[in-house]
Amino acid sequence: MPDSLVAVVDDDALVRDAAASLIRSLGYRTAQYPSADAYLDASPADTDVVLTDMQMPGRSGLELRHMLRERGSRVPVILMTAYLTDELRARAEALDLVALLDKPVNPDLLSDALAAAVR
Repeated sequence: MPDSLVAVVDDDALVRDAAASLIRSLGYRTAQYPSADAYLDASPADTDVVLTDMQMPGRSGLELRHMLRERGSRVPVILMTAYLTDELRARAEALDLVALLDKPVNPDLLSDALAAAVR
Protein backbone atom coordinates (compact mmCIF):
# COMPACT_ATOMS: atom_id res chain seq x y z
CA MET A 1 0.00 0.00 0.00
CA PRO A 2 1.47 3.32 -0.98
CA ASP A 3 2.13 5.72 1.85
CA SER A 4 2.65 2.91 4.38
CA LEU A 5 5.55 3.57 6.75
CA VAL A 6 8.36 1.00 6.88
CA ALA A 7 10.85 1.25 9.76
CA VAL A 8 14.30 0.07 8.66
CA VAL A 9 16.33 -1.11 11.66
CA ASP A 10 19.97 -1.98 10.95
CA ASP A 11 23.25 -1.04 12.61
CA ASP A 12 25.01 -0.74 9.24
CA ALA A 13 24.29 2.73 7.83
CA LEU A 14 25.03 1.65 4.25
CA VAL A 15 22.60 -1.27 4.44
CA ARG A 16 20.02 0.91 6.17
CA ASP A 17 20.30 3.62 3.49
CA ALA A 18 20.21 1.13 0.62
CA ALA A 19 17.18 -0.69 2.02
CA ALA A 20 15.36 2.59 2.67
CA SER A 21 16.10 3.77 -0.86
CA LEU A 22 14.76 0.54 -2.34
CA ILE A 23 11.67 0.67 -0.17
CA ARG A 24 10.97 4.29 -1.17
CA SER A 25 11.32 3.30 -4.84
CA LEU A 26 8.50 0.80 -4.20
CA GLY A 27 6.23 3.62 -3.03
CA TYR A 28 6.54 3.33 0.75
CA ARG A 29 7.66 5.93 3.28
CA THR A 30 10.63 5.02 5.47
CA ALA A 31 12.10 5.84 8.85
CA GLN A 32 15.56 4.62 9.78
CA TYR A 33 16.90 3.42 13.12
CA PRO A 34 20.48 2.31 13.93
CA SER A 35 19.43 -0.24 16.55
CA ALA A 36 16.50 -2.12 18.02
CA ASP A 37 16.68 0.05 21.12
CA ALA A 38 16.56 3.25 19.03
CA TYR A 39 13.37 2.00 17.41
CA LEU A 40 11.87 0.87 20.72
CA ASP A 41 12.76 4.20 22.37
CA ALA A 42 11.08 6.13 19.55
CA SER A 43 7.96 3.95 19.79
CA PRO A 44 6.53 5.24 16.49
CA ALA A 45 2.83 4.39 16.53
CA ASP A 46 2.42 4.96 12.80
CA THR A 47 4.80 2.18 11.70
CA ASP A 48 3.10 -0.25 9.31
CA VAL A 49 6.03 -2.69 8.89
CA VAL A 50 9.42 -3.21 10.53
CA LEU A 51 12.33 -4.44 8.39
CA THR A 52 15.13 -5.40 10.75
CA ASP A 53 18.54 -7.00 10.64
CA MET A 54 19.01 -10.14 12.68
CA GLN A 55 22.46 -9.46 14.10
CA MET A 56 23.01 -6.06 15.68
CA PRO A 57 24.85 -4.88 18.76
CA GLY A 58 22.51 -4.90 21.72
CA ARG A 59 19.17 -6.48 20.82
CA SER A 60 18.89 -8.74 17.78
CA GLY A 61 16.08 -8.55 15.26
CA LEU A 62 14.42 -11.53 16.93
CA GLU A 63 14.64 -9.79 20.30
CA LEU A 64 13.12 -6.67 18.74
CA ARG A 65 10.21 -8.70 17.44
CA HIS A 66 9.76 -10.29 20.87
CA MET A 67 9.86 -6.88 22.63
CA LEU A 68 7.26 -5.49 20.25
CA ARG A 69 4.89 -8.34 21.06
CA GLU A 70 5.51 -7.88 24.79
CA ARG A 71 4.45 -4.25 24.36
CA GLY A 72 1.28 -5.34 22.62
CA SER A 73 2.36 -4.24 19.15
CA ARG A 74 1.13 -6.30 16.23
CA VAL A 75 3.26 -4.49 13.64
CA PRO A 76 4.42 -7.01 11.00
CA VAL A 77 8.14 -7.79 11.08
CA ILE A 78 10.43 -8.78 8.20
CA LEU A 79 13.81 -10.11 9.28
CA MET A 80 16.93 -10.01 7.13
CA THR A 81 20.22 -11.75 7.76
CA ALA A 82 23.53 -12.50 6.11
CA TYR A 83 23.77 -15.74 8.10
CA LEU A 84 20.67 -17.76 7.31
CA THR A 85 20.75 -21.18 8.96
CA ASP A 86 18.17 -23.91 9.45
CA GLU A 87 18.16 -23.14 13.18
CA LEU A 88 17.42 -19.46 12.55
CA ARG A 89 14.74 -20.36 10.03
CA ALA A 90 13.05 -22.60 12.64
CA ARG A 91 13.26 -19.90 15.34
CA ALA A 92 11.87 -17.31 12.94
CA GLU A 93 8.96 -19.52 11.87
CA ALA A 94 7.96 -19.91 15.51
CA LEU A 95 7.76 -16.11 15.82
CA ASP A 96 5.27 -15.54 12.99
CA LEU A 97 7.46 -13.22 10.92
CA VAL A 98 6.19 -11.96 7.58
CA ALA A 99 9.43 -13.09 5.93
CA LEU A 100 13.01 -14.10 6.61
CA LEU A 101 15.25 -12.71 3.86
CA ASP A 102 18.88 -13.34 2.95
CA LYS A 103 21.27 -10.43 2.64
CA PRO A 104 21.83 -8.97 0.19
CA VAL A 105 18.07 -8.69 -0.03
CA ASN A 106 16.44 -9.66 -3.32
CA PRO A 107 14.30 -6.64 -4.31
CA ASP A 108 11.47 -8.81 -5.64
CA LEU A 109 11.28 -10.85 -2.43
CA LEU A 110 11.31 -7.68 -0.34
CA SER A 111 8.57 -6.16 -2.48
CA ASP A 112 6.45 -9.30 -2.05
CA ALA A 113 7.06 -9.36 1.71
CA LEU A 114 6.12 -5.69 2.09
CA ALA A 115 2.96 -6.17 0.06
CA ALA A 116 1.98 -9.15 2.22
CA ALA A 117 2.72 -7.21 5.42
CA VAL A 118 0.52 -4.23 4.60
CA ARG A 119 -2.45 -6.30 3.39
